[in-house]
Amino acid sequence: MNKPIEERELILAILLEVTRDKVPGHLALSRVLSKYQYLDKRERAFITRVTEGTLEHMIEIDYIIDQFSKTKTAKMKPVIRIILRSAVYQLKYMDQVPASAVCNEAVRLAKKRGFQNLSGFVNGVLRTIARQMDQVKLPEHPLSRRLSVQYSIPEWMVEMWLSSYPEETVEKMLSFMMEEHPTCIRFDPERITKEEIKARLKEDGVEKVEDHPVLPYALWISGYDYLGGLETFEEGLFYVQDASSMMAVESLPVKKGDSIIDVCAAPGGKALHAAEKLAGTGHVDARDLTEYKVGLIEENIGRSGLTNISARQQDARVCDEASVETADIVIADLPCSGLGVLATKKDIRYNMTPETQKELAALQREILSVVHRYVKPGGTLLYSTCTINREENEENTAWFLEQHREFTLEKEKQFLPGIDPCDGFYIAVMKKQESK
Repeated sequence: MNKPIEERELILAILLEVTRDKVPGHLALSRVLSKYQYLDKRERAFITRVTEGTLEHMIEIDYIIDQFSKTKTAKMKPVIRIILRSAVYQLKYMDQVPASAVCNEAVRLAKKRGFQNLSGFVNGVLRTIARQMDQVKLPEHPLSRRLSVQYSIPEWMVEMWLSSYPEETVEKMLSFMMEEHPTCIRFDPERITKEEIKARLKEDGVEKVEDHPVLPYALWISGYDYLGGLETFEEGLFYVQDASSMMAVESLPVKKGDSIIDVCAAPGGKALHAAEKLAGTGHVDARDLTEYKVGLIEENIGRSGLTNISARQQDARVCDEASVETADIVIADLPCSGLGVLATKKDIRYNMTPETQKELAALQREILSVVHRYVKPGGTLLYSTCTINREENEENTAWFLEQHREFTLEKEKQFLPGIDPCDGFYIAVMKKQESK
């Protein structure tokens, strides 16, 4: 049975936004799902799967197309390239969609978008791929090239990880990034018990709710339609947050009455978690650079019902003199390359470059050079990123400790996806010496 063309038109629009206009994939997808809420669950699931799957397998898909097309993907018109990519994803990974339907719909979509003259090309390439898909072989050498195509990760990233970790570890990481994962959520045990939140989620239509193996206030949920459609979410009974981010706050010596500053807080997960740990005491000052990001924090604060946290606009690169030596804890979860969250944010891999990575490492140093001043004597600085890159992580921490001898390293941990029960994430907890 042919799928309605509307779904594939929406998929094309999303993928063009992501690949041509560099809109983050999860934002482009959620915007469309919010706008077209009248679509039924099956249609929304199809849009989500093809969009995310095409992005996730894009390097492999381009490799396949380039085996059968005289015009290589890099030289194609953006609309045609996306039509072919999403069709090849369906041919390779969605057995329930007949190959004839995939080809026919791709041709129809090309014509509808004004490419009548290229419809024969689209038809020929896709029908050849459908017949000969099983003949496509991965490149054998070098190892970085094979892994790059197999797991659709840019080769320079694979080379970087192979230089830092054993081959077996890298392959586990890459495999994890390709798997489908449930959504990790945090609930406040002071507000609702685990049994109650599980029951409410089931009432909301969430098909699967599982305990997290490490954190008692974390759950994995899957089999739900739309996050904003869950009453439990709208009521602020849980917050979507990866376990690695929770473990970062868990590593801090939060005690009642503490003053905490989160310098790059949006959308507010760690700040809210810290505010919960304060149990109605103290205060969390959640800051970020733009009005938009502060708005995201405020929206989440409003949903949470917490009163010991506030949000404000502040550039972390500029010293706020009024904050110097006022914080028991400073959380510096800084802008980074994001390579630890490729499992959920598929498109980061295509937009990041080694040059951008170096710029981010320099930005992190610039911010650390300012915000460490907010820590009281005897207080704690948390430096964290959601990436797997020594230059942004261990090397930056070593540089900071060399520059600022009044701080000592209390704890350092690089979480690796596929090895630890969470996304890739780095934390360094540093203590400032007491005044003499």
